[in-house]
Amino acid sequence: MATTVTKIKFREPQIEMSHGAGGKASRRLVEGLFAPLLFGSSPGPLGDAAHVQINGTKIAMTTDSFVVKPLRFPGGSIGELAINGTVNDLAVSGARAEAIVVTFVLEAGLPTEILEAEVRAMADAAEKASVKIAGGDTKVVEHGKADGMYVTTTGIGRLLSGVEISPQSVRPGDKVLLSGPIGDHGITILLARGDLDLEADLRSDTRSVFPLVQALVRECGAGVRWMRDPTRGGVATSLNELARDCALGIVLFEEKIPVRDSVRGACELLGLDPMHIANEGQFLAVISSQHAESALRALRATPGGEEAILIGEVHEQPDSAVLVTTPYGGSRLVDMLVGDPLPRIC
Repeated sequence: MATTVTKIKFREPQIEMSHGAGGKASRRLVEGLFAPLLFGSSPGPLGDAAHVQINGTKIAMTTDSFVVKPLRFPGGSIGELAINGTVNDLAVSGARAEAIVVTFVLEAGLPTEILEAEVRAMADAAEKASVKIAGGDTKVVEHGKADGMYVTTTGIGRLLSGVEISPQSVRPGDKVLLSGPIGDHGITILLARGDLDLEADLRSDTRSVFPLVQALVRECGAGVRWMRDPTRGGVATSLNELARDCALGIVLFEEKIPVRDSVRGACELLGLDPMHIANEGQFLAVISSQHAESALRALRATPGGEEAILIGEVHEQPDSAVLVTTPYGGSRLVDMLVGDPLPRIC
């Protein structure tokens, strides 16, 4: 019997840094090579977590790797980031994180005090997020091969009742909600490397967003259509993925998108768009129009959600694209991240 050979669409001759940046190149790699070989010909929309049914019980699962450089930065560190990132991926899929397993890839020569500090940071973040670290693994590689350490996590979560997160549930007229200012994490990491002669009083936004997600679901239930934490590739990439998956247009109001002055200034100097900068403690949500104001009130009443804001809405046009309108009547299409302006940020 002849064996069927699965065809792949990914034709690039080698892997580049841009393939890990979360933008167009990442999408080509995932959809063109991983998805057809691992998931079959019709994998469906790819999200932050998978929902798996085992003996009639549905759970959420996610996995992530953290390769941030430097290991410690204003507002956080790789240990804290690994826990919060995993908790958040589960949260925006509509699940509460219950258990995490952790893998450390350590570089020979890493000072023990640095490793201890990161393990403590991880334990503290897990306690704060009320998630159990259930196990893990450790590998050591040669000096100079791992930027000090890499961390990989896999999380299992229990689904929240009354909500079903899916791009297919998004409808014209729905509102786009953002939990707070964008770009803090990516610009903080860039400045922490010391490669640029710039100074800013800025901290990473790394945190668990589950309390905010929980408040939103309790208030709006099925009115919550879709959620995503805009990490690599930023807000622009997350919303472009949504627009493509639901085949609708996302229209954003530029004056509503919150960006701190220090982030905006750094982006202007470096020729970057804040919409493409990574975040580690914010999330996007699409809410039905009748629930939008109550959703906003629920978030603003929850600690950490005081700066939540409605930044746009879903339209039938532009088809499968994101449009940003200006206060002066102009507009521009915002695409996914192209290239890799900020390597090793999460």
